[in-house]
Amino acid sequence: MPKSIEGRMVAILATHGFEQAELVEPQKALKEAGATVHVVSPEQGTIRGYRHLDKGDEVGVDRLLDDARPDDYDALVIPGGLFNPDELRTNEAALRFVRAFFTAGKPVGAICHGPQVLISADLVKGRTLTAVAPIRKDLANAGAHVLDEEVVTDKGLVTSRTPKDLPAFCAKLIEEIAEGRHRGQARAAAAE
Repeated sequence: MPKSIEGRMVAILATHGFEQAELVEPQKALKEAGATVHVVSPEQGTIRGYRHLDKGDEVGVDRLLDDARPDDYDALVIPGGLFNPDELRTNEAALRFVRAFFTAGKPVGAICHGPQVLISADLVKGRTLTAVAPIRKDLANAGAHVLDEEVVTDKGLVTSRTPKDLPAFCAKLIEEIAEGRHRGQARAAAAE
């Protein structure tokens, strides 16, 4: 039974090209556990998901990235997809947004290609993570210890590999959010 995270605010940072299940399933699980969830994006209106290479559904954007404040949120989720992380990792406002969660010791979840954003934000050195196979070498080259497991947690950082890992990812993410801030997350961010 998932823990309650009633009253917690969670941001899902995404743009066009996110993997459909990796946004909507955590969004649903977090809401069912009591959280308020906002899709935060550099784009206004809606963003289009994908089911691997096939177009998926559009999802409404709740907060424009330029207007979103990390202080308003208790946790962050970064879905993967082939295109979403690639766009976010070159957006300095997105990288600042992500870094603020680490500096504050707040839980962060990233799945599939999502950890690419963490690489570009210089947040993986010395951390233990997992991700989809094609970016594991990138994580290792950035100084991360990389495992091939369905979910890996390191001081408030929750990572998973693919949509098949979503049940474990969502459960662990809810658990970490319920625990609150993680001093180790903030210390690791400061070490960068």
